[in-house]
Amino acid sequence: MLLKNKESSCCSGAGCCGDATTRAATSVTSGSDNAATSVRSIVIDFLYLDLEVCTRCQGTEDTLDQAVAEVFQILHSAGIEVVINKVNVNTEELANQYQFVSSPTIRIDGHDIAVDVKENQCDSCGDLCGDTVDCRIWTWQGVDYTQPPKAMIIDAILKAVYGGPASSPVIAPNPYELPENLRKFYQAMKQKDAPASTCCS
Repeated sequence: MLLKNKESSCCSGAGCCGDATTRAATSVTSGSDNAATSVRSIVIDFLYLDLEVCTRCQGTEDTLDQAVAEVFQILHSAGIEVVINKVNVNTEELANQYQFVSSPTIRIDGHDIAVDVKENQCDSCGDLCGDTVDCRIWTWQGVDYTQPPKAMIIDAILKAVYGGPASSPVIAPNPYELPENLRKFYQAMKQKDAPASTCCS
């Protein structure tokens, strides 16, 4: 199993994980240095607001890593390469670039693994920005979760590899418009990070 990590810099500040916009672009190959052994590749994008405070983002990252580890042997046998991009979407510009609709998000080959966008209040992100913020909840087999069950992610990966109905990309129709919930989060973070004003008589 070969792991390759890439780091790219971004603006510093709260919500920025290790000063890296792309926290990790990890290539998981079939265990051989010979690239010809890979029949095809799938790309998994993990988009999030924060990994330092938000328990939903933290839990989703952990579950994603576990899911990929568990299906590795199947992917290895099929010669499938998995590229994982972990992106801290900590600015409106990045949200527009990735057409970010809810945090956290997992997309496989551009398809959101969640059929619908469902959110409820996230205390972690509220504490982070100092305002009320909603984050994603995941529906799997009729039950709502604050982080995606491992089985949900594994099912989405195997469908992407072997076929079956894929979840529709939960991306706003063109032109993309930043959801009000995210707009409120970014504005609250800007106000929080702004230097305190001083006055003198």
